[in-house]
Amino acid sequence: MSTDAARPTVDRALWRAAFVLVLGTFMATLDSTIVSVALDVLVDRFAVSVTDIHWVSTAYLLAVVAAVPASGWLADRVGGRRAWAAAIAVFLLASLLCALAWSLPSLIAFRVLQGAAGGLLPPLGQALLARAAGPDRIGRVISVVSVVPLLSPVLGPLAGGAILGVASWPWLFCVNIPIGAVALLLVRRCVPAGARADHRTPFDLRGAALLSPGLAVLVYGLTGLSHAGSVPLSVTAIVVGASMLVAFVVHGLRMAGVPLIDPRLFTRPPFGVAAMALVVLGASVFGTMFLLPLYLQRAAGQTAWETGLLLAPQGIGAALGSVWVSRVVHRVAPRTLVLTGIVLVALGTAVFTQLDHDIPDAAIAVSLLVRGLGAAMIGAPIMTLAYRAVAAAQLPRAAGALSLLNTLGGSVGTAALAVILQSRLTVHGPDSPAAFADTFWWVLAASVLAALAATRLPRPQRKPG
Repeated sequence: MSTDAARPTVDRALWRAAFVLVLGTFMATLDSTIVSVALDVLVDRFAVSVTDIHWVSTAYLLAVVAAVPASGWLADRVGGRRAWAAAIAVFLLASLLCALAWSLPSLIAFRVLQGAAGGLLPPLGQALLARAAGPDRIGRVISVVSVVPLLSPVLGPLAGGAILGVASWPWLFCVNIPIGAVALLLVRRCVPAGARADHRTPFDLRGAALLSPGLAVLVYGLTGLSHAGSVPLSVTAIVVGASMLVAFVVHGLRMAGVPLIDPRLFTRPPFGVAAMALVVLGASVFGTMFLLPLYLQRAAGQTAWETGLLLAPQGIGAALGSVWVSRVVHRVAPRTLVLTGIVLVALGTAVFTQLDHDIPDAAIAVSLLVRGLGAAMIGAPIMTLAYRAVAAAQLPRAAGALSLLNTLGGSVGTAALAVILQSRLTVHGPDSPAAFADTFWWVLAASVLAALAATRLPRPQRKPG
């Protein structure tokens, strides 16, 4: 059989649905990073301290983490397409309110609303797309749309710097409005409605009281560890958050009904291993996009615009990798793709462990290109395996679980690396390249851990000879 004949056909209708749904993911992931370059501007605008302005980013992140677990229940209750459209509408309203914010507390409050809506968009969109594509075509479609979360850590600071070069800070939030408006206009025409559950599943109130606040408190505690003077409070928050998550797992295993996130999903191979690999991928991608801009601006003395340009090769690599994966994902074993991708990510990361040896910009750019290629080879095959392992009725909750773990990996990984970086800066001195090099050894270790997890993925099945 020829390669073209073996490749599942993806018609125009499915690509149109994928385009519309990826707009929501693009907005949500872009907004998590685009504000990072405007923090200094917001400090002057609202006359607050750098410590206080940190909550503009942290509030959004905490709201995203808290909202994701409810996505599966919402899809079952009101239908995936209706829930997705409502989340888009709330996100647009929150974006407009952020642009009109008159004080730091008002901006933080509107960022919470924006993050809550933004947290729902990726899992709802993935569930709708997985249902529309079916098990035979999901690999090709996911390999293309999954490039968006890989691009946002690169495009966010670059777009933010470009906007601030010609306009004031409110336009960072207004840029979402035309994108969301297009998505709302096209969703009914292009996206099939997700089926509701056969019965009205009661909301897991106890689970929601444990899971979402527990995640938010845990991330808050980890984030606070990097700030001097807040260590006792942060440690307390970590203990409380972890205890709530343990209590949620116990509750989920004992519950007779449908929990907010079913812990049993992670015991079904290869879902559990795939989820672990996504956690490490999120930590590696977002952790690097946290460390490298800091190094380039503080230790290497580059401007925000120069930093954004130097980070661009990772996005180029991710785009090229996603196109290639979409062509081979139906005939190359996911395990092979994932392990190859992890090796590429590790090779690209290894260069950053030598930042204290005056690494040239060209080497950094090539390393980021390699990392982007590798990351594109990890996410799509893993999600393809995971979605094929669950029934269609469980897709919304499975998508919520995967999105939650990917987000959690990024947020927890970034917070942990911030703590490690702060400790190494204390040893080596402020803005020391050696401190950043030491911290990147931990990113490399995470890649090794991901490779060990990926060896548990299903092996390619031999065709009978």
